[in-house]
This record gives sequence, structure tokens and C-alpha cells, in this order.
Amino acid sequence: MVTNPVPQRMPPDQKWQYFELWETINKLIRVLPNYFNSDIVIKGVDVTDLYSVGALFSTAIESNLVDGLNRTRNLWDADNKYLSLAFKRQSQTFPDVLLVDSLENKIIFGIELKAWYALSKEGEPSFRFKIDPDACDKPDLLVVFPWLLSDVTAGKPVLLSPFVELAKYAAQVRNYNWQRYRADKGEDPTIKRPNEQYRHPYPKAKQKSSDSSVNDQGNNFGRIARPGQGGLLDNYLAEILNIYYLGIKLKHWSKIFKSIADGSSDEQINTALDRVLGKVQQELSAERSGEIQQNLFDDEQNEQ
Repeated sequence: MVTNPVPQRMPPDQKWQYFELWETINKLIRVLPNYFNSDIVIKGVDVTDLYSVGALFSTAIESNLVDGLNRTRNLWDADNKYLSLAFKRQSQTFPDVLLVDSLENKIIFGIELKAWYALSKEGEPSFRFKIDPDACDKPDLLVVFPWLLSDVTAGKPVLLSPFVELAKYAAQVRNYNWQRYRADKGEDPTIKRPNEQYRHPYPKAKQKSSDSSVNDQGNNFGRIARPGQGGLLDNYLAEILNIYYLGIKLKHWSKIFKSIADGSSDEQINTALDRVLGKVQQELSAERSGEIQQNLFDDEQNEQ
């Protein structure tokens, strides 16, 4: 029986000297797509190769995002109060990005930053978030930026609204739900945590500060977009994948790509595409029917 308390979000104390700055940057992250610009241009790539291209360029986009945070300094430090602060990217440790004070040589907070190709074959982010909750400081954030190409199969990367969550809370929810899910199935719910000496914010590179599960044959622990790990991204992904882009929902673009990539012959591809297009038409009909009913209801309400 898993009896751990249900995780609660615990943002940094409002009396913290950097709280206002943290809150401003938190808000800025959510509108960063409006300020994002990349020199990356993709042309002449087959649909079947877009998946590998998507994974390849996600890393480059993450680097561009860090540059973008520094370029928008005028928005998060309008009064030039924090001239010694800058965002820096680091590798092989948590988190991916640090806001650092170069004069005092201290870390203000961190961001675990992930770029996700929204038309990926899996239909969900595949990164693994395994960091131990105690290795996350209260202000640290987990941020996932979906992206796609401006012309779907070509063009420049376009960012969509990000998923933003407290990193510590995300790690706690992951562990809590992993244990509950395994216990309910009668499986061993034990999570192996790193040695206590390594459970602290901002671990050094290659320091063992991540959790793992003793029962993880599918190597799914930490894939927080998947079932059984808290459902943190469920509502967010449903919203993102239902966005219309060039007249078609992202989830339908994804299915179209997958149909082409999985088909080994013209006949198989045509069959799969017909099936996808049939589902698209059904959904559109249902949406239009719902809109008509809502309009009729609104008219009745206005007449009363």
C-alpha cells in the first residue's frame, strides 16, 4: 500500500528577494513564442524523414530558446536592476538552463528546458524526467516547448504555447503516481533514490541525482507524458494537438505523417490516409453540429 501524501505545488516564498523577477520570467516564458526567431530553415525533406529531423533540431531549438531569454532582458529586467544576471545552458546535468549571477557566482534558479516536435510519431513528448524531487529547488521550472515547421513539411521552426510547471512538483507527482499505478497492478512500486549526499539542488555534471524504478522493464520511468506517471501533461497535450494549423488540427497532421511513414506500399498508404481523412470528417461534422446546437441555445436564451 502506497501511503505517501498527495503532492502539493509549493512555489518560492513571496519574500524571496528574486520572487518578482522569477514571476516575471515565468510569465515571459509563456509568451516567448512571440519573440522566437531561428536561422534554421528546412527544405526538401521527405515526410518519412521529418521524424528524425524533428529530433535533431529540437536540440538546436533549445539552444535558441536560451539565447531568446537573454535577448528579451529588456522585458524581464526593464530597470537594469540585474545586469550581472544571465541565462546559461549546461549539459549532462539538471537543469538544462541556469539563471546565474556572474558577480556573486550564484545560481538564482534553473529551467529544465525541452523542445518537442509536435508532429512526432509518438504524438507526445518522449523525454525522460527522472531527477529526484530533492534535487529541485523551489523556483526551478520544467518547460516543454512544442514546435513545428512554418509550412508543416518545410520552413522555419514555429513555437507553440509551452507547458510550464514547478520541477519539484512534477518530480513528486511522477513518483507518487508511478508508485500508485504499480501498487494497484500488484507490482513492486519501489523507487530507488540516489544517495542522500546527491539529493540537493543544482547537482554537478554526471552526479547521480536521478530516481529509478526497480520494476521498469519497458524503460518508461520518467516519461511523464505517458499514462501512470501523473497525467501532468494530459490536458495540455489535448489542447495543443487540437490546435488548427493551416486549416488542419495538429493531431490530424500527425496521423497523416504517420500513415505515410508506416506505409510500405501505395495501397497501404492510401488505405491509411482514407481512414485518417474519414476520422477528420467525422470530427468536423461533430464540431459543426455542436456549434449549431450551441448557437440555437444562445438564440433561445437571448429571446427569453
